[in-house]
Amino acid sequence: MLADVVDRSITADEVSAVVATDQDGAVVTFAGVVRDHDGGKGVTALEYERHPSADEVIAEVARTIADAHPEVRIAVLHRVGALRVGDVALAAAVSSPHRAEAFTACGALVDLVKERVPIWKHQRFTDGSDEWVAAL
Repeated sequence: MLADVVDRSITADEVSAVVATDQDGAVVTFAGVVRDHDGGKGVTALEYERHPSADEVIAEVARTIADAHPEVRIAVLHRVGALRVGDVALAAAVSSPHRAEAFTACGALVDLVKERVPIWKHQRFTDGSDEWVAAL
């Protein structure tokens, strides 16, 4: 299992390669990508910052999902630092012998990461304004 908060570029292919085995009939991936708008405003850039416990919390989240879905393998990375539109901020992959379990576990993993991992987003908008929000 891979679960980490990193300050480098990440991809869905990277996490998929960690979990895929010959036993799996399904590898479900998720890439949370920085979009060019939020709340009706154009986004020019953003920065993610983490609490010191973020690494530990993302690992706990991955273990929680693995415990609830014992047939799956999990890899999840959340990026921090300065990101541009189009960059991947959250990459997750779940593999399983069967697709239903992989889809269910991947959805639960992404939701729980966004709910529990203490990471904040500082967005900069095209109108010159900015805002800090929880990365939910």
